[in-house]
Amino acid sequence: MTMAVNLSPLTTFYPVNGIKIGTVCAQIKQTQHDDLTLFVIAENSTCAAVFTRNAFCAAPVIIARQHLFASAPRALLINSGNANAGTGQQGLQNARTCCDTVAKLLNCASTQVLPFSTGVIGQSLPVDKICGVVATALATANTENWENAAQAIMTTDTIPKAVSIQKIIADELITITGIAKGSGMIKPDMATMLSFIATDVQISQSLLQICLERAVNVSFNRITVDSDTSTNDACVLVATGKSGLHIDSVDHPAFADFCQAVTQVCTQLAQAIIRDGEGATKFITITVEQGSSEQECIDVAYTIAHSPLVKTAFFASDANWGRILAAVGRAPVDNLVIEAIKINLDDVCIVEQGGVAASYTEEQGRRIMQQNEITIRVNLGRGTQHATVWTCDFSYDYVKINAEYRT
Repeated sequence: MTMAVNLSPLTTFYPVNGIKIGTVCAQIKQTQHDDLTLFVIAENSTCAAVFTRNAFCAAPVIIARQHLFASAPRALLINSGNANAGTGQQGLQNARTCCDTVAKLLNCASTQVLPFSTGVIGQSLPVDKICGVVATALATANTENWENAAQAIMTTDTIPKAVSIQKIIADELITITGIAKGSGMIKPDMATMLSFIATDVQISQSLLQICLERAVNVSFNRITVDSDTSTNDACVLVATGKSGLHIDSVDHPAFADFCQAVTQVCTQLAQAIIRDGEGATKFITITVEQGSSEQECIDVAYTIAHSPLVKTAFFASDANWGRILAAVGRAPVDNLVIEAIKINLDDVCIVEQGGVAASYTEEQGRRIMQQNEITIRVNLGRGTQHATVWTCDFSYDYVKINAEYRT
């Protein structure tokens, strides 16, 4: 089994004042590891979130979206091992029942609990197992439990994914800590499979939502493992207001710096998902520049990233540059001038003037393709816009993992 590409577990977690986390094994799909996580959020916190746009979105996505706009959340309840997706009205009721159980323990409204699930689609959520251990999760909740939470939300991930930073903004020390899970069924249309981020900044829900959407659009919305958008994608950003930094408008001098810090955390988490893509052996950055619009740059980048022929060539370390050229040519972009396009693998120009670069040699291509981190750079020569997408290769293990996922 392959392991994550140049990714190690985080060793330093900065607690976020106002956030406590408890984890427990509810034995949802296995009995060896914690699979239920409870975030307890301080009163007067604000919360922003983005969710999958998959039409068959999971029951917890529907309920979490409803609850988010009903009242300020006091808890996040996350289970792995069961997606509670494709489960109809019973799935919705099961998600509500779990929220009710947490709400009674916290003495808050059920709408102040946001549920999240990840795992197998189409199976009934084991409500009794979950509700039976929620009190234990609450009893173990503390500010230091981020590492355990990162592990408890994993499914096919080989390594827990977390980022934790502290920065001085406007003379105030702030903390941002986040975790994510995701390895396959990754082509987000809002965020990643699941990500939970918290900060101690004081900021309104509307401003926090603006910040999260900006960050997601250039991070979680720019990754793909296999072009499959999950039914359960969600990304949550909680702000407890426990630091000395208070941001009250988009014009506040600290707002841009805060957004940049959130984007940094989201980008590192998004890249961690690609580094741990199911069966991944290569981490691939695709940058498309000099496009006439950002969207056409994104379209070209994703066409390359989604090509099974390109991805399998990278797995084989085969400098089959024709597959990249073909992907660029079939991207949904009108009136490409192929003579103006240049394609590089890292520092090696492979395509220019409509064909193989005069300076290119097969030896150069093999040298780049043997690396485990590679950049494809496409210059469209038709404008000033640019975009970057991150992806990985396709290996034998990807097929094996997904062929055996339910067994």
